[in-house]
Amino acid sequence: MTVVRAAITQTTWTGDKESMIAKHEGFARQAAEQGAQIICFQELFYGPYFGITEDAKYYAYAEPADGPTVQRFVALATELNMVMVLPIYEEDQPGVYYNTAVVVDSDGTILGKYRKHHIPHLEKFWEKFYFRPGNLGYPVFKTAVGPVGVYICYDRHFPEGWRELGLNGAQIVFNPNATKPGLSNRLWEIEQPAAAAANGYFVAAPNRVGKEDNEYGDAAVTFYGTSQFVDPRGNYVGELGSGEHEEVLVRDLDLGMIREVRDQWQFYRDRRPDSYAAITAP
Repeated sequence: MTVVRAAITQTTWTGDKESMIAKHEGFARQAAEQGAQIICFQELFYGPYFGITEDAKYYAYAEPADGPTVQRFVALATELNMVMVLPIYEEDQPGVYYNTAVVVDSDGTILGKYRKHHIPHLEKFWEKFYFRPGNLGYPVFKTAVGPVGVYICYDRHFPEGWRELGLNGAQIVFNPNATKPGLSNRLWEIEQPAAAAANGYFVAAPNRVGKEDNEYGDAAVTFYGTSQFVDPRGNYVGELGSGEHEEVLVRDLDLGMIREVRDQWQFYRDRRPDSYAAITAP
């Protein structure tokens, strides 16, 4: 039996980047004190969720995937001996930006990155103004705690990527979010459990929480938190996170359940990719 102690976090925008970074460094230390071996932060963790507006000033939050913020957490990962999933605003080159998660191993090695594939352009989710669609596939990273994949926020509405991560060997998939009330409420309840059960792996979904009116005033949205871990049977692991307050959730994930569930439900054996022609049609 291999048990991984994992952590996810949820908070709201403090008002400035440096205090946001410091807050997340504190979250990592708090998780480490509880024995966590891996941690994932919320989507675009060191800034506000700027997708609610279209404003070029937020391009200044973009950094290289090995830039100063990531390097701070590389040092912290090494110190704490903890794997870290860091959802950042990535600058590939001036004017070319991605919604990205960088995966850092427990020895500080940058294992790689995932770029969000599916980019919404909806009311107060004007992300096409900020991000190009991901172009690095669905990598699975061989971390100190096992094979880890990442899927980001709006991605979760697309089952094809969840399955790609499973086929690529993921045992835990982190899905960092900035999700608010409205159309998503019911989907937030069902999508992570459905993905975990359909693919026979663990899902961990951190979400922002609270109202970022210190940045957007009356235009601000209220993120509903309720961050969650889900097991390969589609059941929550422990309680959901708060719907109102910042929180660090730490849960034990028994990776032995993956083999048990897949032996009972032979979804990988019985799938029929030869018959799914319409899925990949343009």
